Amino acid sequence: MLQEGKAVPQLKEWFDRLAPVLEEAKQVLQTIKPAKLVLRTGCEQDEAGDYRLVFFGQPYVVSADDFTVRKVGADEPASSFVQSLILTYMATADGTTPSGRWVGFRELPNGMFYVQAFQGYSGGRLVRELEGGVEAFRRGGEVLGGEPLDIGDAGYTFTVFPRVHLGLVYWEGDEEFPSQARVLFEDSASHYMSTDGLAVLGSQLVGRLLKAAKPS
Repeated sequence: MLQEGKAVPQLKEWFDRLAPVLEEAKQVLQTIKPAKLVLRTGCEQDEAGDYRLVFFGQPYVVSADDFTVRKVGADEPASSFVQSLILTYMATADGTTPSGRWVGFRELPNGMFYVQAFQGYSGGRLVRELEGGVEAFRRGGEVLGGEPLDIGDAGYTFTVFPRVHLGLVYWEGDEEFPSQARVLFEDSASHYMSTDGLAVLGSQLVGRLLKAAKPS
């Protein structure tokens, strides 16, 4: 898992851009009626009126008063990095129904300008660091709770936010062609997160799978 402050060089630009958006996202969220926010994001409201959602399999609660984000059961707020991702998702969400149609990073808004860098620290990193080939990939995908995706030699889909799903696909290499891997996005993803944010989510997913793929 990528940790705040541990970004690879290519990601530093995106991390720097995400950090200042926390207050801006809070300002936007204060203008949206609670019922509309629930409808757009797929969050739930509890009895106190706070918002609850799952991010990468972890349940979080977002205060309806000041939009502070905490892990469920935690006293301290989440890191500003995690808060910025969750609140940006909530502020950007427009309620578009997830499409189920997969696209590559280059097909996201302005994605073609950064696709080479993104592939280097997502799919490229997965191939470089994964030990055990397609079987290790399958092990990691299953540990993370991925749903099988019928693309490549092995593929999985992952629910990152209630309305954001990412795909991760692996092609096993041979004597002629090297192994390849790619992060895929639903074509509705840009209705819920900026391309910058989606790049970070894709990188996080790769880091998590690499960790999960290691033999216990």
